[in-house]
This record gives sequence, structure tokens and C-alpha cells, in this order.
Amino acid sequence: MVMKFADQVKQLRTERGWSQDELAAKVFVSRQAVSKWENGDGNPDLETVVKLANLFGVSLDELVLATPVKTATPQIDERLYTYDPIKGEYVRRPQEWNFWRFASAYWWLVFPLGGFITWMVNNVW
Repeated sequence: MVMKFADQVKQLRTERGWSQDELAAKVFVSRQAVSKWENGDGNPDLETVVKLANLFGVSLDELVLATPVKTATPQIDERLYTYDPIKGEYVRRPQEWNFWRFASAYWWLVFPLGGFITWMVNNVW
């Protein structure tokens, strides 16, 4: 069953125990305007709909369409991540080292090693 906007506003208001007067004061409209929304005789403007969504703590989709927002469960690539029970979250697995990974991480070693080898060749041999 699809719930209409009018029913959704009334349900959210009554769940919080607010009267029409209290809701009207919170969104800066008259009680009659709230009554019209709940009876389906009128609709609020976009700015007021955004205020209502923030006030009720729901998304615009939940308020207007009465459909809960589906949060996508992230797909964890088990090759890249592993679950750490101490932290309670997935952490990146250490990657295997190959020549290119080593070279990209330690390229700066070329200069001191080159200087040392040059010094050894010139002074020792």
C-alpha cells in the first residue's frame, strides 16, 4: 500500500506526539495549513517540505513517497580487505611486494647508493 503525503505527515506528527498547532509553529505556518496537508486538500511549498523532512529526521523520499531509503551495503573485496575484530572494521590487506612496487616506494635510495658506490670506486679501489 502506497501512503500518500497527507497520511505520512499525519503519521510522523502523531508518532512524535505533536499537535497540529505545535507542528505549525515549528515550520512557521498556520494550523489550518497543516490541517489542509493532512486532509489532502493542499500541499506545502518545496521550502516547507524540506523543513518538514529535517524536522521529522527523514529524507525527502521518505516524506513525500513514504518509501524508506535503501542504503546499499558496500561490497567488500576480500582480496583487498580483511575484517579486523579489534577495530571492528575492514582494513586493507598488506599487498605483496614486487620489483615495481619496491622501486616506486624506494626510488630515492638510488642517489645515496649511487654516491656511495662512486665514492667506493674512487677511494678504495
